[in-house]
Amino acid sequence: MKIPYPLKDKAFPLQIVLVVPFLIQIFAAVSLVGYLSFKNGQRAVNDLAEQLIDRTSEVVDEHLKSYLSIPQTLNQINANAIGRGILDVRDRKTLGKYFWDQMQAYDLTYIGIGLTTGEGLGAARYDGKTITIDDWTANPPNNTYTYATDDQGNRTQVNAPWTWKNSIEPWYTQSIAAGKPIWGKIVTANLPTGPYIVASASRPIYDAKNHLLGMIATDIHLLKLSDFLRNLDISKSGQVFLLERDGTLIASSGTEKPFVLVNQDIRRLRAIDSSDPIIQNIGKHLQTSGFGSITQDTDFQLEVQGKRYFVDVAPWRDKYGLNWLMVVSVPENTFMAEINANTGITIALCFGALVVASVMGVFTSHWIVRPILRLNWASKAMASGNLAQTVETGVIQELNTLSNSFNYMAGQLYESFTALEKSKEKLEDRVEERTTELKNTLEELQRTQSQVIQSEKMSSLGQLVAGVAHEINNPVNFIHGNLVHVQEYTQDLLAFVQLYQQHDPKPAAEIQTFTEDIDLEFLQEDLPKMLSSMKVGTERIRQIVLSLRNFSRIDEAEFKSVDIHEGIDSTLMILQHRLKAKPEQPEIEVIKDYGTIPLVECYAGQLNQVFMNILVNAIDALEENNTKHTYQEIEENPSRIKIRTSVINSTWLEIAIADNGVGISKEFQQRIFDPFFTTKPIGKGTGMGMSISYQIITEKHGGKLECFSTSGVGTEFIIQVPLQLKVHGVV
Repeated sequence: MKIPYPLKDKAFPLQIVLVVPFLIQIFAAVSLVGYLSFKNGQRAVNDLAEQLIDRTSEVVDEHLKSYLSIPQTLNQINANAIGRGILDVRDRKTLGKYFWDQMQAYDLTYIGIGLTTGEGLGAARYDGKTITIDDWTANPPNNTYTYATDDQGNRTQVNAPWTWKNSIEPWYTQSIAAGKPIWGKIVTANLPTGPYIVASASRPIYDAKNHLLGMIATDIHLLKLSDFLRNLDISKSGQVFLLERDGTLIASSGTEKPFVLVNQDIRRLRAIDSSDPIIQNIGKHLQTSGFGSITQDTDFQLEVQGKRYFVDVAPWRDKYGLNWLMVVSVPENTFMAEINANTGITIALCFGALVVASVMGVFTSHWIVRPILRLNWASKAMASGNLAQTVETGVIQELNTLSNSFNYMAGQLYESFTALEKSKEKLEDRVEERTTELKNTLEELQRTQSQVIQSEKMSSLGQLVAGVAHEINNPVNFIHGNLVHVQEYTQDLLAFVQLYQQHDPKPAAEIQTFTEDIDLEFLQEDLPKMLSSMKVGTERIRQIVLSLRNFSRIDEAEFKSVDIHEGIDSTLMILQHRLKAKPEQPEIEVIKDYGTIPLVECYAGQLNQVFMNILVNAIDALEENNTKHTYQEIEENPSRIKIRTSVINSTWLEIAIADNGVGISKEFQQRIFDPFFTTKPIGKGTGMGMSISYQIITEKHGGKLECFSTSGVGTEFIIQVPLQLKVHGVV
């Protein structure tokens, strides 16, 4: 008899065993080197990104400090000149030329003063090139004139008048209210010369006696900040932009303007509304934590459209009230080109090493395997019956030892062959005996297999019962509810008839004839009884419907605390048609031995299904037992189902359902919970009821379901489930 080798199907050729581990070691070593190289490259990328971001932030910071300090410095110089009497605010022409000279010297948008009298004067560069002078009086409307100037600052052409009033302008009122130098709110206007978006530095001005004269303001055009940011080296691959604390864009290095035109009015953009995906995603990221919450330099990485960006956000403030956010972002792929190239080289080297190692491994394995193949061929020849085999030795010492051992073994086998032939007959007898045993076992297995029937499918009893109960419930409730009123109305009509008979004992002949035809006396006596019977009938239907609904529990939560007795009673109500007496057999007696138990946390509908399966099996067993006895014998020894409930150890509920039917043999008791196993005739059971019940109790509720039975005496099923079920803890 051949003894099968369990790993035969999992065996590998020797060449693969020799070559593959060697290749795996080389691949692992090269991969590790490549991985470490890649990680070092990534670390270098992070360092380079941080250095570039820091350098860019320093450049932007220095530019902002120098660019934004000019307006405040000019305001201070001009305010000091006015306070010392060097500049006369009422000498319009001289003051206009003075501002014109300063506009020539500095890249500003506007320099001007507003007096407490309502008058004022300023020099402006609205189109970014040409300097004009605005001069206004204190009497609006049309109190302001704009003058073109020559190359000496003299006024030449005057444009159409327009209206201006200091007292309502934020750049005037904010400075006066603060009583100190400040930056006013950013002002926007869509002028004929183009968009006008400026930040205004303003401060109060006083005369020599420290009397308030008004305020002086200097504006810078914020679009020039965008021009500066675009000229940075980083702007070709990264993004730099400035934000107010509410997330509104001030300037950016992108091509997008920080504003849009809505009905010819300028509306500044918020970062989250930007069409630039980088600005938009960074804005949304900052918005989650709040723009105002950023009080120190913050670094993070962000993925935008499949690309990773290094982002640095730093607050930028000055002593005059500016409080902005400076954001610098650099894409990771700017630094990854060389690393990717090195990675490609590493992969190529790895592939080359694998090829070389594969070739060397093949030659080496071939050199080792050839002597082993000779041994293999000789072994196969011996297995086929040719025992006269000799294997030549080679240059490998260990394989030579193996060959010598094989040659010695071949000689021993040849000598043993004769002895084996002598015991051949005995072995054949033993083989024939074992074959007979196996044949008998196979026939038994085939008989068992033929008993497995899969002709029926489990139906959803709960759904069907709930649907029927729902359809019956509405009309029955309607009839039952109206029977009370019908009974009252009937009693009133009968009382009316009696009262009529008392007051008119001799009615007309026609009435007397109709009274006799309808048998009024019988009607008066029978109608209340009929209504009472109808009421009892509808109440009975309502109880049945309630039992159906309680059994299915389709209208309740799947898992909840329930009264187990209510579920058992509902199941018994549904099975009442099988329990009551029939012409061929008396009533099946149900004995309830209910203990005092609390509400149980369970899957009520599924637990009711278990009760149904066990009770149906018990009724089937009793009916099968009754077929063997006469009606009188059954009355003398009635069929009984006993249901007992109790609490065990304060934590477990035990439900025992016993019958005095035919019982189950010990052989079948061991298989009672197996799928598709049934003791019923073919066509009367699927063999799934008790298997499903076992799964519901053990797996769904973490309990126990046991069967105890004595053939010819009866069967008892004992269910044990915890009173409080940990739903998440049960598989």
